Amino acid sequence: MERRVLIVDDEREIAELIEIYLRNEGFRTSIAGDGEEAIEQYEKEPFDLVILDIMMPKMDGLEVCRKLRKDQNVPILMVSAKTQDMDKIMGLMTGADDYMSKPFNPMELIARVRSLLRRSYQYSKPADGTATGRDGNKELRLGQLRIDKLSHTADVDGRPLQFTSTEFGILHLLASQPGRVFSAEDIFQQVWKEKYFESNNTVMVHISKLRDKLEKELGEKLIVTVWGVGYKIEG
Repeated sequence: MERRVLIVDDEREIAELIEIYLRNEGFRTSIAGDGEEAIEQYEKEPFDLVILDIMMPKMDGLEVCRKLRKDQNVPILMVSAKTQDMDKIMGLMTGADDYMSKPFNPMELIARVRSLLRRSYQYSKPADGTATGRDGNKELRLGQLRIDKLSHTADVDGRPLQFTSTEFGILHLLASQPGRVFSAEDIFQQVWKEKYFESNNTVMVHISKLRDKLEKELGEKLIVTVWGVGYKIEG
């Protein structure tokens, strides 16, 4: 099945270069030159993944990300010429699944795209009994919280929770082994399926967003930080 990717960048040459590489790898693509056009295109025909520049006219990438995240779990790869850690954190806190700094290696971009799509597909397979995890857990329960890996859903006393595929992957990993402390490296390698690099704050940012969503519904802290070690869900 062809996967559709929306490329959002006001620098036409960069957008077209990304498009060439993606099409050579078998993806279907569309280009939007600014944030408003991106929202219009997505509303007409949803995409499987969005590559989103931050610095754009009319509506910047952060605002586009916020609007998409109101009711969409589409994987978002944010790209920007900004390279400071705070810029990356802002992008991830807004709702992006991953972040790359310009200039970037096109083949690394392709690898990130494939990783995001693979993770999204892994946590959104239909509940037909064909996609049990390695631990065989189809459904996990932690007090009021129910997590169903097959249908990629979670709820609190029947009230549905909305997570990105990355957030859901982290939640399921921690909940599958309550009491076990997972280091940031463990989480990154098991959820992102990539090599972990020191000073990578991606896991920290996603944990923060996940924790906020859970605490808002549960009224208590579910994910615990074990300082200097990692994160866990109490058993």
